[in-house]
Amino acid sequence: MAEWFKAPVLKTGVGKTTASSNLASSAKTMKIELIPIKTRIIHPPKDDIFDVWDKLEVRENDIVFVSSKILGIHEGRCIKASEITKQELIEQEAERYLKYVSDSGKIKVNLTINQGILIPGAGIDESNAEGYFVLWPKNPDEICRKFRARLKKLTGVKNLAVVATDSHTMPLRLGVTGMAIGLSGLKPLKDIRGEEDIFGRKMHLTQIDKVDPLAAMAVAAMGESNERTPIVIMRGETGVEFGEGTIKQIKVAPEMDIYGALTAKMPKVNLRRKQ
Repeated sequence: MAEWFKAPVLKTGVGKTTASSNLASSAKTMKIELIPIKTRIIHPPKDDIFDVWDKLEVRENDIVFVSSKILGIHEGRCIKASEITKQELIEQEAERYLKYVSDSGKIKVNLTINQGILIPGAGIDESNAEGYFVLWPKNPDEICRKFRARLKKLTGVKNLAVVATDSHTMPLRLGVTGMAIGLSGLKPLKDIRGEEDIFGRKMHLTQIDKVDPLAAMAVAAMGESNERTPIVIMRGETGVEFGEGTIKQIKVAPEMDIYGALTAKMPKVNLRRKQ
């Protein structure tokens, strides 16, 4: 029998004020629940996770975050580590990559772009993988769309979003955080160009990435080692707009990116792969 129970609910208050805080007395209070879902062990190289997914208890306006690893395992996107080197696999998967070895010779990294996302090692995962390399889902947006449609049909919930997540590092920062690599059911970008700041200055460039900060919260709740909570339900988030959206809406081509001076110089290695 599959193990199935909810991990403790994590609650966070955003914009919470106290009686003594007169200046903030008009601030809006938002309470968000993060509900990590503890699952059975998901086994590479291929493991159908619908027995886990179909038991999720969701409500209107929930956002379900799911680890890209278990989606990759669900699709069978696993390769035995004894059959190929990670370097070879990175070169197969990445659209662009740049090898890096530190001056000490101890740190070896392949900085890559995979599916239009800057990520070390093409997002290939070997932790909790039973001797396999686990790849990202083939089309993260599409698998999110299918999983969302299935859950909506099972539950009758109308407003529901599904986001595929992964951990990544940030330049000049220690530690990992979370990001979205695919989504369905919400609009990931809020455009505030044309709005005025508090001094009346019109915004000309600013657009707000709404999905990655939420993905970071969800990935923090999932954990990174032996927690077995690869799904997190977010409840109470009122700052997103539900509707049709894709991860492509927040992607930028390397040549057009603000960091293009670095990313655009990365050699293209798989021109047939779409970014």
